[in-house]
Amino acid sequence: MGVMTTIMSIQSSVAYGHVGNSAASFALMRMGVETYPVYTVHYSNTTSYGSWRGLNLSADEVLDVVKGIDDRGALVGVDAVLSGFQGSTTMGDTIVAAVQLVKQRNPEAVYCCDPVMGDVGRGMYVADGVPQFLRERVIPHADITTPNQYELDYLTDSHTHTIDDLLVGVDRLIEQGPRTVLVTSALGSDDPTSATVSMVAAAADEAWLVSTPRIDQVFTGSGDVTSAVFLAHWLESKSLAVALKNTADIVYSLLEATATAGRRELALVDAQSDLVTPRFSFDVRQVR
Repeated sequence: MGVMTTIMSIQSSVAYGHVGNSAASFALMRMGVETYPVYTVHYSNTTSYGSWRGLNLSADEVLDVVKGIDDRGALVGVDAVLSGFQGSTTMGDTIVAAVQLVKQRNPEAVYCCDPVMGDVGRGMYVADGVPQFLRERVIPHADITTPNQYELDYLTDSHTHTIDDLLVGVDRLIEQGPRTVLVTSALGSDDPTSATVSMVAAAADEAWLVSTPRIDQVFTGSGDVTSAVFLAHWLESKSLAVALKNTADIVYSLLEATATAGRRELALVDAQSDLVTPRFSFDVRQVR
C-alpha cells in the first residue's frame, strides 16, 4: 500500500480459524493498513462447527471501546469504518453510532458495510429483524456496501439473473445511500455447473466485472477478507477497476491456496504473501 491508511474494523473475533476480525485484521495489517480491531464477540471458533465457547460483548461495551479510542484522539486519523456480521439490531445501532462519531472527527472518513445476512442455498442465517434493520437503518449510512447476490436481491427487492438485472439492483441500492457497491459471488454462483464466479464493482456512472474460476468448496471468512481487501484498495486507488482487480487476484489466490491445502479455515498465514503479491491475475471489463 502507499500512504498509510487506517481502518477501524468492528466485527467478531475467534481464537481458532479466520472469520470476522480474525480474518480482516490480519489481511489488512499484512497489506500495510493500520487497523483498529473492535470486537463484538470473542468465541473459541465459528458457530458453523455447531458448538463454541466464549462471550458476547454488549452494545455498550463495544461503543465504550470506540469512545476509548476517541479518548486517545485517534479517530481523526481513521479513514474508514468496516463492519461485518451484526448479531442484533442493538449492535447495529452501536455500529451506526460509532460511524457517526468517526465522521464527526474526520468528515472524510467512509463507512463500508458488509451486510451479512444470508446466501443462496442457505437462506437467511441471522437473527429475526436483522435483515430489515440492515436494509432500513444501516445501509442508508453506508458509503460502500459489499453484499453477495442473494443479499443484493433482498436489499433491493430484486431477482437478478443477468448482468443487466444486477446493474438494476445495484442502482436501486445506490438510491438507498451507498455510493459504491461491490457484489460478491455473483452471476451464476447459484448454478452448481457454473465454471466461474463473478464480482461486480459499481457506482452510479460506471460498473466493472471480473470472473474467476469456481472452487467447489465452502470457506469460512472469505467474505470478510473480500470486503477488507476491496475497502483497502479502494481507499488507496479511488478506482473501482483497480480495487476490483486487486481484490479478485488476492482473494482467488488465497482461496486456491486454502483448497490446495485441503483446509476449511483460510490459509491466511501460509498464503500471506498472496495478500501483497497474488499468484493469479484476472482481467476486469467495464459493463457500464
